[in-house]
Amino acid sequence: MAETVLHIDPRDNVLVALAPLSAGMEVEYGTGRCPVAQAIPAKHKLALADLAPGDLIRMYGMVVGEVTAAIPRGGLLTPRNVRHRAEEYTATRRPVSFHLPDAAPWAGRTFMGYPRADGQVGTRNYWLVLPLVFCENRNVERMKEALEEELGYGNAQNSYRQHVRALVKQRTSGDGSAEVAAARAERVFAHVDGIRFLTHQGGCGGTRQDAQALCGLLAGYIHHPNVAGATVLSLGCQNAQAAMLVDELRARDPQMEKPVLVFDQQKSGREAALMTRALDETFAALAEVNGARRTTAPLAALTVGLKCGGSDGFSGISANPAIGYLSDLLVGLGGKTLLSEFPELHGVEQELINRCATDALAQRFYDLMQAYAARARAVQSGFEMNPSPGNIEDGLITDAIKSAGAARKGGVSPVRAVLDFPEYATTPGLNLLCTPGNDVECVTAQAGAGANLVLFTTGLGTPTGNPIAPVVKISTNSTLAERMGDIIDFDAGGIVTGETTIPECAAQLIDLCIEVASGERHTKAELLGQNDFIPWKRGVSL
Repeated sequence: MAETVLHIDPRDNVLVALAPLSAGMEVEYGTGRCPVAQAIPAKHKLALADLAPGDLIRMYGMVVGEVTAAIPRGGLLTPRNVRHRAEEYTATRRPVSFHLPDAAPWAGRTFMGYPRADGQVGTRNYWLVLPLVFCENRNVERMKEALEEELGYGNAQNSYRQHVRALVKQRTSGDGSAEVAAARAERVFAHVDGIRFLTHQGGCGGTRQDAQALCGLLAGYIHHPNVAGATVLSLGCQNAQAAMLVDELRARDPQMEKPVLVFDQQKSGREAALMTRALDETFAALAEVNGARRTTAPLAALTVGLKCGGSDGFSGISANPAIGYLSDLLVGLGGKTLLSEFPELHGVEQELINRCATDALAQRFYDLMQAYAARARAVQSGFEMNPSPGNIEDGLITDAIKSAGAARKGGVSPVRAVLDFPEYATTPGLNLLCTPGNDVECVTAQAGAGANLVLFTTGLGTPTGNPIAPVVKISTNSTLAERMGDIIDFDAGGIVTGETTIPECAAQLIDLCIEVASGERHTKAELLGQNDFIPWKRGVSL
């Protein structure tokens, strides 16, 4: 018989309802029993004792709320009787150790990836086309329409298609329309997985810091192992100068191993001159990078972004701990994982500080959290305002409850690096990366930090994807996996029902990750063309 409630930690004074509970029934947890005072929806919490105003709510063994109105034993926790409350934290770490899972069974596992000259390994082989400033978005879109259809990546029409068609004819050594059509159908560049076109609203008009951060992010995308090279369109007079981008690229790759083609519209004169040259040189570069082939790579070559979005009351007990377990395994094999969403780490700061490998890392995480919180307070907001209406409706009624469950994506490994946006991850192990909780801004930043795969858990459903990093969507409950199967890649709901365990789920996820990383399987977000890209401007985004 499936369990109806879960007592996450012996120190907790609440239970999580795994199924709808009716008033008058009695539930069992461990060696205890608790009467149900009122109807409790699945995913929500009920009190284990009579609670009075001022009492603290504990989940996952930590403070996650404060009682504002009396709650009877077996009563429902809601925003009307509980408010956000989190424990204070300091930069002083109190080192702790956790039992890490044994990664030895996966030590010999490999994936088929694209080796890069700088030692990174890609899970895809893309060419990037991107603007340094929003003024060039239209030209990027025109290149997209011209290249995608003629090279076999999509369907579109515009006047530059004929130019690309002529380039294809030259490459196929023929002038017959049937030969060209066949080449397009089979993809002209069979070993280029796609051309990714990024657009954004930045590059000028903001602060100089905005321009620097944007160039850092774009440099991270160009340096990314899934990217073979890039075409960059510049207007010429904007804040985000080409020289600034080159400086950011050299900071990540001093040898500038990849081809980066930069075109300046103001120097080119007419748009047609800019576009023709950009198309000619991009086409020639595609022919070169088409020579890439997949080879065997160790799992240590993976950098995995850990993300949750559209979270529910089951996120912290099913999908999140499953990818946390996977994170610990990958770290044990020498890989890198990225735990982000700093507004959703509010309440677990001290735990993460205690897990930092050095005092310097602890201090940096403390400083980043304090600075982020201060920016929110400056506009009369705060981390406590992070939960969305959907989060609250499905049981995440305070930011600390949400954070306590979200942090489980990072497993129990030591923190080996703390990164500010838009820094690039180079240290093996668990990395903390400062980003908002916003789904697209966070995944955009994780890819910019080098994530060549993203594991994204969701309880409510979200189609979020990324232009260059495959995003594996993992449902926290089986109902969602059935209802929105077109966007879900993996169902972790069996953990809730007791049909599977967290280690078993993590093992299945590793197999899935290997398939995706090897190009043997495409994620639902990839199949849907969900190529979301939103740079964070370092404002108050929760």
